[in-house]
Amino acid sequence: MKTQNLRLFLAVVLATLSIMTQAQDRYVSSKTHIKFYSTTPVEDIEANNYASVSTIDHRTGEVVFSVPIQSFEFEKAMMQEHFNNEHFLESNVYPKAKFKATITNLDAIDFTKNGEYQAVIEGEMTIKDKTNPLKESGTITVKDQSLTVNAVFNLVLADYGITFNDSEMVSTKIGKNVEVTAVAEYSIQ
Repeated sequence: MKTQNLRLFLAVVLATLSIMTQAQDRYVSSKTHIKFYSTTPVEDIEANNYASVSTIDHRTGEVVFSVPIQSFEFEKAMMQEHFNNEHFLESNVYPKAKFKATITNLDAIDFTKNGEYQAVIEGEMTIKDKTNPLKESGTITVKDQSLTVNAVFNLVLADYGITFNDSEMVSTKIGKNVEVTAVAEYSIQ
């Protein structure tokens, strides 16, 4: 009986160690800042989102960002209201944007050594019900088993079904492209 209990105990310990080892393959960020900026001759628009989350699997290079649309905060309440309504992001119907990608130059990044590394990511961005390929670059800074990711890229609003007629007053206030900045701090999980 003691041998059977010992085997069961060892099996549980080995299974637990296996799960812990697998979990350490993933970095998780709950400190993710997504900002977008649009400029026109009439008005600049900036919004910040601190409620986004992200993961990076340093073994496979898989990167995922989940961005709750209603968490974008604007300087003016009216901008926030318009942003979330049915003419723009329809956040009640499409509550999240998602970016799922892979680091294509994974061999150039040493997750065990402090330093700054250029990363190329390729994947798909989904906003509303539109998904488009996206290939961008950014910086991964490794410091004492934590990561910071910085990336800046542009999105064309029409690619995600966000359009307006040139005759509409709003077309003079919102650029057709927006600059997106993502800064995320990760810890190993």
